Amino acid sequence: MINRRTFLKSSVVALPMMSLSVSRLWATQHLPLGVQLYTVRKQAEGGLSAILKEIRGIGYEEVETYWNVYTHPAPELRGMIHDAGLRVPSGHFNYDGLSGKFEYAKELGVDWMVCPMLPKSQQTSLAGFHTAAKQFNEWGKHAKDMGMRFAFHNHDYEFREFDGPSGKQTGYDILLAETDPALVFFEMDCYWIAQSGNDPVKMLHRLGDRARMIHLKDRKPGFAPSNDMSESSSHFTEVGHGNIDWKAVLDTAQSMRIEHYFVEQDETPGNPIASIQSSYQYLRTILS
Repeated sequence: MINRRTFLKSSVVALPMMSLSVSRLWATQHLPLGVQLYTVRKQAEGGLSAILKEIRGIGYEEVETYWNVYTHPAPELRGMIHDAGLRVPSGHFNYDGLSGKFEYAKELGVDWMVCPMLPKSQQTSLAGFHTAAKQFNEWGKHAKDMGMRFAFHNHDYEFREFDGPSGKQTGYDILLAETDPALVFFEMDCYWIAQSGNDPVKMLHRLGDRARMIHLKDRKPGFAPSNDMSESSSHFTEVGHGNIDWKAVLDTAQSMRIEHYFVEQDETPGNPIASIQSSYQYLRTILS
């Protein structure tokens, strides 16, 4: 017969084992990968249904939409994605037209509305980022009221330093400080973080629970960092072919329960389908 003392003793021993089991279970859970459709924009705009099926055939399970595929009515686009066996948890909506896209996003069925970039007129001054922060709070509230969430996707220009009232400050500093953590989240693009001269792992820790999605694209070694979004900033390569420490990034992301992982490559040397297939194959070697 098990008495109270024996039960408590066995429970104390069991607790660490249970925690270890939960950790192992989390570590071995299948992690779905997605593609930002901008990577295959030429093919997508020429024949979206076919390219979606190719993406699914590689093994991807999710896609993130972008502005030019919104020429399709939302129910039609949603149907095309689902018919290909894919999910659409997130979409990019341009800053200038985002206010008019909430109903479309809701009909499309996304959980996330993402602003991918600030207008060029707002990228080069602190005032531009102050304006954006205020707007993001409004969009975040609207998205929440409609059962969605709002996030911002970075490039490298957000990390340009400006002379602020209390010293040097970046646009990203302002966006983090002046937006409501309950309403405004961040989709961290690993390439552009590295291109700006920052460390993606450290940035994930800085963002904490506000980082809910990441873009996976690699960076060729041997190039200087930048903050200007110019042609000289474009050193894209397939995931696993550059100098980003993906094991460290993905271990950190998984420990933080990042919700969605989208492969994106702004420019590819050849067929973008071959590029996203190469990235997928590499990522599956280091992800459960």
